[in-house]
Amino acid sequence: MNQGMQAVAAAFQFLSRFPVKAQLDYTPELFRKSTRYYPLVGAAIGAVVWCGAVAASYLLPPLPAAVLILALWVALTGGLHLDGWMDTADGLLSYRSRERMLEIMKDSRVGAMGVLACVLILLLKTSLIYSLLTGGWPPLVLLLPPVWSRWFMVHAMASWPMARGKEGLAGKNFNDMEKRHSLAAVPGAVILTGVAAAMFPLLGIGDFTLLQAGLAWLLLPIAAWAVGTWAAQRMTRKLGGLTGDTYGALNEGLETVMLLVLVIIQYR
Repeated sequence: MNQGMQAVAAAFQFLSRFPVKAQLDYTPELFRKSTRYYPLVGAAIGAVVWCGAVAASYLLPPLPAAVLILALWVALTGGLHLDGWMDTADGLLSYRSRERMLEIMKDSRVGAMGVLACVLILLLKTSLIYSLLTGGWPPLVLLLPPVWSRWFMVHAMASWPMARGKEGLAGKNFNDMEKRHSLAAVPGAVILTGVAAAMFPLLGIGDFTLLQAGLAWLLLPIAAWAVGTWAAQRMTRKLGGLTGDTYGALNEGLETVMLLVLVIIQYR
């Protein structure tokens, strides 16, 4: 297997539960190279969620369909990013010192704030998916949030320091990330977005208007960058940098923000 395919396999093995059978030597260099394919992993997750949404919305009423769609979405990642969301909530919402926050986030046990944050984000995501289904929008719109949330993870790795230096999985493997790694992930995200946009006329756009479709395709990447930057800066001020948990939290939060943007466009 050549280096490019190894990087693709590493991205899928690390970020998803797709059955990618490959024996890889996980070096820091391979981890860094694999980040350019994170949007591709997001697209694969989004594509499966899209197909699941088509089937669920055809067979079931909107509310149970929305719950099953979200369950599929979480299962495809093995709950990896949701775990980071809970750990980050436990740490940041403890309002302790920086050192104590990092210590809390490192604890494998989930606290009250983590449970509350998990319940609330799952409820919000379910309600947003339900709103999109009942609003007549095609399930294809679910393809893009996983793409751009994972691009921002790469951007965050390259743009903000590691809170623990070279400690932990993220510190060992992503500590030397540079802007070029973030830029290398942009073309893939843009191309995947263009492919999804080109599919709309072929599959039908439901109750979408062309203006709404254009706004969605334009605003989702902007929202991911703007909200992600704000959140990463806030986390960095509190923690002195980012951690593997905060990357997962950023992914979960940005997916939710982009679903919220879609619902706002839908109902305006």
